[in-house]
Amino acid sequence: MSVFLGTHQNRLDAKGRVSIPSAFRTALRARAKSGEPLAILRPSHLHPCLEAWPADAFAALTRPLDEMDIFSEDHDDLATALYADAYPFEADKEGRILLPETLRTYAGLTDQVTFMGLGRTFQIWDPQAALARRTTARERARRLTSGRGVASATGTPS
Repeated sequence: MSVFLGTHQNRLDAKGRVSIPSAFRTALRARAKSGEPLAILRPSHLHPCLEAWPADAFAALTRPLDEMDIFSEDHDDLATALYADAYPFEADKEGRILLPETLRTYAGLTDQVTFMGLGRTFQIWDPQAALARRTTARERARRLTSGRGVASATGTPS
């Protein structure tokens, strides 16, 4: 399974295009199926950033809709949150994607963007907001794992 790893920074051009890091493009292409978009771009539910979901991961994200009454307000709310601001994308021959203006505004993106790998998805952030998010996530992860004997990178308990 191809995963998205690392943090990368790229320039956003005047037209709203940005080059996806090559490792992320490789992972996207490995997961893409014929006839599907490379990925789906959408605003995050939790953070002021954009999320890129490979088509198979996005399909899994939408599965709870199958369990709901199609005419219920819950279904309508979740469907709106998932689909209304979602944009399928393909990369051009230079590996660039166009970030729609509404999404750039949502995430506060201007001239530089930071790509953060999250395993099965990745996020696109304003660089300063990305730094703050990584700092907060590390602090919370330390609290979540302290005293639990979580294995370190060397394989020994922490």
